Amino acid sequence: MPLRNQSFWLFFCALIALLMTSCSSVQLSDYANQKPRFDMQEYFNGHVVAYGIVQDRSGKVIRRMTVDMQCSWVGDTGTLDENFTYTDGKKERRVWAIKKQNDQYIGFAADVVGEASGAAAGNALNWKYVLALPVGDKVYNVNFDDWMWQLDDKIMMNRAVFSKFGFKLGEVLITFYKQ
Repeated sequence: MPLRNQSFWLFFCALIALLMTSCSSVQLSDYANQKPRFDMQEYFNGHVVAYGIVQDRSGKVIRRMTVDMQCSWVGDTGTLDENFTYTDGKKERRVWAIKKQNDQYIGFAADVVGEASGAAAGNALNWKYVLALPVGDKVYNVNFDDWMWQLDDKIMMNRAVFSKFGFKLGEVLITFYKQ
């Protein structure tokens, strides 16, 4: 096949793939009528424990973790103090400072580049941020598209897809249990 035809078909296939992925995205408004209504200020208040996995882009589990959280709010400003323990013995800590504005949230943490922003509707929260992720001797800024769904007053599920330059690198799946 002549090179010009190959280029056309590669471009055509890439365009179709792009259109298919952009048409199938989930919107926060899809959850507007779901119950219970998610409110970060209510759910993340007090002691919360979570269990999760990290998967690579193929779906292989590459890490397992527990997270112990102490959460508190003063007015519309919250602190989520997360202590991660991985099965390989590594420990990490992330302390979020979060500001609530109606169903919108702005957050900051030491390893978050800039600010995290999110919104809630119905039982869901969509939270987006860039995490400075250490890998070996380097640090990569990785995009997180984080979805949380509250199932009842105690349990919430979380799925975060992380990517770089628009390419999916993997997912984090976590189940939260409010104590």
